[in-house]
Amino acid sequence: MKTFTASRLSEGNKTFPIKIIIDNKGVTIKHPGLFGGNEEMVPFTRIAKVDVDTPLIGYSTIIIHSTGHGEIRAHGFTKAEVNEMKELMFEKI
Repeated sequence: MKTFTASRLSEGNKTFPIKIIIDNKGVTIKHPGLFGGNEEMVPFTRIAKVDVDTPLIGYSTIIIHSTGHGEIRAHGFTKAEVNEMKELMFEKI
């Protein structure tokens, strides 16, 4: 199991940064909030495509396309982190 936490310096992650957890079953995206939050678990069998958006300057975004969940975006990671997430997902798919 590997956990990635978005930078607090990135847009939208100041108070409650997004966390992505990759384990043997799938990918869990946690959007924490003040009174709860949102958590989505996508099994590897439902992941159709993974894209990364890495600008020249700033934080990167990972985009997970899945059947049943649609498109899930998570912003605020380094280029190395999004590439590692993508590789871990492709190993499991």
